[in-house]
Amino acid sequence: MKDPKRYLVTAALPYANGPLHIGHIAGAYLPADIYVRYLRLKGKDVAFICGSDEHGVPITLRSRKEGISPQKIVDKYHEINRKGFEDLGIEFDIYHRTSDPLHHQTASDFFRTLYEKGEFVEKEEEQFYDEAENQFLADRYIVGTCPHCNYDKAYGDQCEQCGASLSPKELIDPVSALSGNKPQLKRTRHWYLPLDKHQDEWLEQWIDSHSQDWKSNVYGQCKSWLNQRLHPRAVTRDLEWGVPVPVEGTEGKVLYVWFDAPIGYISATKAWAEQQGKDWEKYWKDEETSLIHFIGKDNIVFHCLIFPSMLKAHGGYILPDNVPANEFLNLEGDKLSTSRNWAVWINEFVEDFPDKIDTLRYTLAANFPEQKDNDFTWKDFQNRHNNELVAVLGNFVNRALVLTKKYFNKQVPEVTEWTDYDRDIIRRAAQIKEDLEDRIEHYKFREAVKLAMDIGRLGNKYLADTEPWSLYKEDPGRVATILNLSLQLAASISIVIEPFLPFTAERLRNFLNIGQLNWELAGKPDILKPGHEVKKPKHLFQKIEDQTVERQLEKLKEARRKKEQEEQGVEPAKENISFDDFSRLDIRVGQILEAEKVPKTKKLMKLTVDTGLDQRTVVAGIAEQFSPEQVRGKQVSIAVNLEPKKIKGIQSQGMILMAEDAQGNLTFLSPGTPTQKGAVVK
Repeated sequence: MKDPKRYLVTAALPYANGPLHIGHIAGAYLPADIYVRYLRLKGKDVAFICGSDEHGVPITLRSRKEGISPQKIVDKYHEINRKGFEDLGIEFDIYHRTSDPLHHQTASDFFRTLYEKGEFVEKEEEQFYDEAENQFLADRYIVGTCPHCNYDKAYGDQCEQCGASLSPKELIDPVSALSGNKPQLKRTRHWYLPLDKHQDEWLEQWIDSHSQDWKSNVYGQCKSWLNQRLHPRAVTRDLEWGVPVPVEGTEGKVLYVWFDAPIGYISATKAWAEQQGKDWEKYWKDEETSLIHFIGKDNIVFHCLIFPSMLKAHGGYILPDNVPANEFLNLEGDKLSTSRNWAVWINEFVEDFPDKIDTLRYTLAANFPEQKDNDFTWKDFQNRHNNELVAVLGNFVNRALVLTKKYFNKQVPEVTEWTDYDRDIIRRAAQIKEDLEDRIEHYKFREAVKLAMDIGRLGNKYLADTEPWSLYKEDPGRVATILNLSLQLAASISIVIEPFLPFTAERLRNFLNIGQLNWELAGKPDILKPGHEVKKPKHLFQKIEDQTVERQLEKLKEARRKKEQEEQGVEPAKENISFDDFSRLDIRVGQILEAEKVPKTKKLMKLTVDTGLDQRTVVAGIAEQFSPEQVRGKQVSIAVNLEPKKIKGIQSQGMILMAEDAQGNLTFLSPGTPTQKGAVVK
C-alpha cells in the first residue's frame, strides 16, 4: 500500500496493575506518539488507539497483595497510567479500558463468531490445581525454578531473569503463588486456536512477505517461532476475573487475556468512532487503511502470529502492515525490574522534573532499543540536555531572537540577496527534512531525532560562519538576510521537533509568535514573512546541574537497598531523629525477678524487673516464644522512661528491648557479660 487513505495506529495495552516506567515508554508508547504526531503534521487521517488491559492474572495478584478488589485495582492504575501518558505528551485519540461493557460485548461477539464457525478446537487437558484455594492455577499463579537459567522465582509463562517463554509444566519444583503448596494436576476443558493450521494455510507465507519491510528483530523472532512449529493455544482459562466465556455450561471460565486484550483495540476504536461520529469499520475492514502495531519485543508473537490468526479466522478484518517492536531498555547497566524497584517511574519523574518532560522524550528517543537492548543512564540524560538541547537547539534559537531584537526591533527583516552559502544552507535544511521523513516512515526514530536536531546544528554553524554581530555596522543588509534565514530555520525547527519535543515546539512557536505549521513548510526559506514580529527572547532550556543527577542516582540505590532488605526480611530504617531526641530515651540494664503468663492471652507475660532504680512491672508480648522459667533471672535492656500504660488491666512501666527477625523470632538484647543493674545503655 503506497499511500493509505487512513492509518490505524495502536500501542500495546498496558496492564492496569502498576505504574509505568521508562522501559514501557521507550518500548511502545513514545515511538508510536512520534509516528502519529508526524502523520498529523502531514494532515493524514489517523486514529491513535490505546487503553488499559484490565484482565489477567497480574491484576488478580496485585488485588490479593493490596487486599482490594480487582475492579478497584484497575480503577486505580488506569487513572495513574492515563495521567502518566498525558503528562508525557503522549496523545492517544482514546485511552479505553477492557473492563468497559463495550469491550466485554465486543470480545464476546468475536469469540462467538469463531466458535460458531468451528475455528476452535475443544479438548480436555491436565492443568495445575491448588486444592487449598480450590481453583485452577493460571500460569502466573505458578512459581518455580526456570529450567534454562535456574532462577527460582520464574512464573509459569515466563522467566523474568532470562526472558524465556515457559509453560507451567516446564518449571522445576512448581508451587502455587496463592497458597505456597505444591499444585496437583487436574483435568479441565478449554477451547484452543489451532495456530498450526494457520501456519500451514497462510500465516508463514504472509510473514515471509514482510521479510524486507519489517524490522529484522521482529521478522527474526517470528521465523524462530514458525521454525519450531506453532501449536494450538488455549483461548479460555479457569478464572473469575475477565470476560466470561459466552457459551452455556462454562461458568468459572473467562477468555484468556492474550485473546481478550488485542480485541481491546477494536472495542476502543468503536468507542472513539462513536464519540467522533465516524465509522469504526473503515479503520479495521477497509483495505485502504494501514494498520500499525507498536509494541515491545515480549508482545511480538501475539501481534504478528496470534492476533492476525484471530482476525483471519474471524474474517473481514485487515491485517497489520507493520509491527515495529522495540527491544528492552535497561537502566544504569542493569535490567529494569518492577519487582526489584529498579526503575524510573513516570509519575515520580514528572514530580521531580515537571519542566524536563521533553528532555526525557529526547533522551529515550536517542536511545530507543530499536534492534537490540539499550541503556538509559542519568548521566546521559544530563549530557544530552546540556550539550544538545541547551548548547545546540536552545543556543541557536536564543541567538537568532536576541540579534533580531537588537538590530531589527523584533521584526523579521527583508532579504536583500541570497548568497551561494545561503542557498546551500536552504538546500541542506530541505534535505534534512526529506531524510527525516524517510527515517520516521521506516521507524528509525533514533536517526530521525538526530536529523531533527541537525537543523539546529546547521543554524549554529551558519551564525558562527557569518558572524552577523561583526557585520552590522558595515553591512546591515547582509545581516538582515542572515537573520531572516536564521528565523526561517527556527520556524523549521518548530515543525521537525514537534513529534519528538512537543512542549518545546509549542514554546518555540510562542517565541516566534506563530501557530501550528504543517509538515510541508519545514525546510522552506519563506515560512515567516518580512515584518512579522517575534516575541522577547527567552531561554528554551536551563542546564541540569550535577547534584540533580546525583540525587536521582542515590534515589535508585536507596530503592535497591530497600528492596534487598525486604527480600532478606530486614525492616526498612525509620525516619531520622535528632541526637537530642535519642538522648531523651533512658535505657538501663535490668534483671527479671518474676514472670507469669497473663491469663486469657496468648502472647502477654507479666514481668517484675529490677532496674537498679526500683522494681517495676512490665507487660511484654513474649509468652508464645518463652516460658516464665526461661526468662526468670535474665538480664535485659529496658526503656525506663516511657509513660506507664495499662495492658489487660495491668499497669506496665517500661519496655523490654528485643530483636525480631523476618520470621518473627525474638531475641533478648542482653549485655554480653553480667552487668550492674541500673547501668545506662548508650
